[in-house]
Amino acid sequence: MNQKISTISEIEKNEVITNFFKGGKRLQQIPSKEKRKLILLEHIVATSFKKNHLYSEEEVKDILKEIHEDHASLRRYLIVYGFMNRSKDCSQYWVN
Repeated sequence: MNQKISTISEIEKNEVITNFFKGGKRLQQIPSKEKRKLILLEHIVATSFKKNHLYSEEEVKDILKEIHEDHASLRRYLIVYGFMNRSKDCSQYWVN
C-alpha cells in the first residue's frame, strides 16, 4: 500500500469513492488533487486487479477502459504512484 494513503480514514476514502464513481463502475473524472487520486487508484487496484497475477498491456488497457476513457493516464498513475509495476519492455504488469 502507498504510504501516503495509509493515513487517510476509511470514512474519507468511502466519501471520495462514492463521489467520483457515482454509484457505478465508471469513474466520472480523474481528480487533480493527489489525495483523491491516491484513494481512487487504491480502490481501482483492489477491485479490478488480482495480486500475484501477470497482466499483459492489453489486459490492463481493457480493464481500465471499463473504468474511464483515459485508460492511459490511469495506467501511468498506477505505475507512478507504485500501485502496480511493469516489465522493462512494458509487456507485463502486476500489482505491488
